[in-house]
Amino acid sequence: MAKLLSIITLIALASTPAVAGPAATWGHDIAAVRAVLGSYEAAVQRLDARGTEVLFADDSEIFESGGSEGNYANYLVHHLTPELSEFKSFKFSDYKVSVRFSGPVALAAETYKYRIELKSGEVAERFGVATSVLRKKGSRWQIISMHSSARKPKTP
Repeated sequence: MAKLLSIITLIALASTPAVAGPAATWGHDIAAVRAVLGSYEAAVQRLDARGTEVLFADDSEIFESGGSEGNYANYLVHHLTPELSEFKSFKFSDYKVSVRFSGPVALAAETYKYRIELKSGEVAERFGVATSVLRKKGSRWQIISMHSSARKPKTP
């Protein structure tokens, strides 16, 4: 009897969706999370981060290449905006994102390549990854934590 109860419990747990909320909203929420990430990506490629503050929660945390940048407002003023002003272009390619939900948060994993051309003419090409945690505030998803890192492609 105990074995039968264990099997029933395992079946029940395995059939419980890992995504919070009704199945009908998952697609909408996935699209909304992707739209937030896409808006941020588009701003970086435009070299203009104005308006991106709405994509991030006030209590957000930004981590980049082994360093803590504080909240997004701090990162925007002290890191992102000055950095973008040095670029002639910033282009993403081979972008892939997966989104899953755990309780009230969305977890996004991104992989991509990027190419930066500095105003000086120097070019940097990298493979990048980012993990973002988003929380729904009202009807809008916002990034509460973002961690990104990059590495140089191996030279053939």
